[in-house]
Amino acid sequence: MKSQRKSPPGQLSRRRFLQTTSLATGAVVFGMPTLLRAKNLNSKLNIAAIGVMGKGESDTDYCAAENIVALCDADSARCAKQREKYSGAKFYQDFRKMFDEMGKGIDAVTVSTPDHFHAIAASQAMRLGKHVYCQKPLVQTIYEARHLRQLAHSTGVVTQMGNQGSAQDGLRRAVECIQSGIIGQVQDVHIWTNRPIWPQGMGRPTETQAVPESLDWDLWLGPAQFRPYNKIYQPFNWRGWLDFGTGALGDMACHTVNMTFRALQLGYPTEIESEVLGGMNGETYPLGSKIRFQFPARKAAVPAKHKTFFHRHDTLSFDPVTLTWYDGGKPTSDPKARGGHDGSNKPPHELTADIEEMLGEMPGSGALLIGTKGKIFSPDDYGEQFFIKQTGEKKFTHYKKHPAATEAMIVQSIPRNTFKGSTDEKHHLEWLGAIKAGKPELCYSRFDVGAKLTEIMLLGCVSLRVGKKIAWDGPNMKATNCPEAAQFIKRENRAGWILS
Repeated sequence: MKSQRKSPPGQLSRRRFLQTTSLATGAVVFGMPTLLRAKNLNSKLNIAAIGVMGKGESDTDYCAAENIVALCDADSARCAKQREKYSGAKFYQDFRKMFDEMGKGIDAVTVSTPDHFHAIAASQAMRLGKHVYCQKPLVQTIYEARHLRQLAHSTGVVTQMGNQGSAQDGLRRAVECIQSGIIGQVQDVHIWTNRPIWPQGMGRPTETQAVPESLDWDLWLGPAQFRPYNKIYQPFNWRGWLDFGTGALGDMACHTVNMTFRALQLGYPTEIESEVLGGMNGETYPLGSKIRFQFPARKAAVPAKHKTFFHRHDTLSFDPVTLTWYDGGKPTSDPKARGGHDGSNKPPHELTADIEEMLGEMPGSGALLIGTKGKIFSPDDYGEQFFIKQTGEKKFTHYKKHPAATEAMIVQSIPRNTFKGSTDEKHHLEWLGAIKAGKPELCYSRFDVGAKLTEIMLLGCVSLRVGKKIAWDGPNMKATNCPEAAQFIKRENRAGWILS
């Protein structure tokens, strides 16, 4: 990998969303991030949770050392356990009412709703000057990703996307090793997952069912177009539906592609092409997909290995790279098969034979980076563990035991997360610590980073929906050969749900 030194480079509707919310509360005036005052590091933050169950349960619990002042969920009964646990928190079904009544008493929010609601909730919170922790995938559309990234810059709030593997030393070490050139120029990447583990490849149910009394169905739909209630969408299976989720790619790529994205400094791809297994319809994602992303040659600034006052970044040159994504498999009637597929959609055996030899089987998920001087393989969703096999070596070796990956050979250049706890807990604590320090840059998966990763992956979803290869103009957010893609790049929200 070539390196050379470089100097550091100097609309939601509820009373028109409280007149775009920011002026109504006086919390933020654009261009003046007044909220980013450094708090006393020992003071407690007032946290509100939007989406309380599912991933929202742990997102709330990991912030429990602060003050949980409000809980918000469209289903009042499903979150009864959390409401009891945080009995001092006020409960709302409509987050707009929560901000209306409690806005001045809230410092930060977690957003753990279905994918289609992320941008709606997060954007209003940011406009109000609230710091935001939002689950992955950050948003459901490419336009929303660009919008939240820009909003994070203009408001100055502290943000974090919930791909918790970002908190681990192993992932950060993998980035350092790859950028050091330990396997040369990476030109080919293969990433696979055992998802979907929920139903996909089916049409919309025709049966209309009674809405549970505890659920505000209209509110749960939010920006999505209205459809009659059916229990098939909840509480977990919404992930496979085009209107609510992002399928296997959106659900898992923010984890499994994260290490590759960071290490190779992936920017906008120029081509995206997909193949589907089991067919594609207008309601759900397919049972399996294979998606190719083509990235051009690029240069990027990375943390310098030997920092000085005048030299804090190096510039690396990266070769073009092809990233291939695999999910699902062929349809099966096996009742033990989660998601209705056989899980067979994986990279070709000739690429993974040494992995299967090492592990005794092909893992359900993984990432394989093939360089001009060797390979790196990670067998988990987060990139926490990885193995190195340089050219001429007979087998993979864990990075902690590989002689070329010692700190004497490759110095640490990326700060580590020093908080204690589980991977997920450390990721939340990093966000809370950055809020108290008044330093958004301390979050390793801040929206400036997470939105870029999400945007790339969502292009795969667009490719699936248009059914053809996309030629992508990233700066202008346009599929140059495919005008019909525009409807999936920016969603037409339901009336009353304008993106703030």
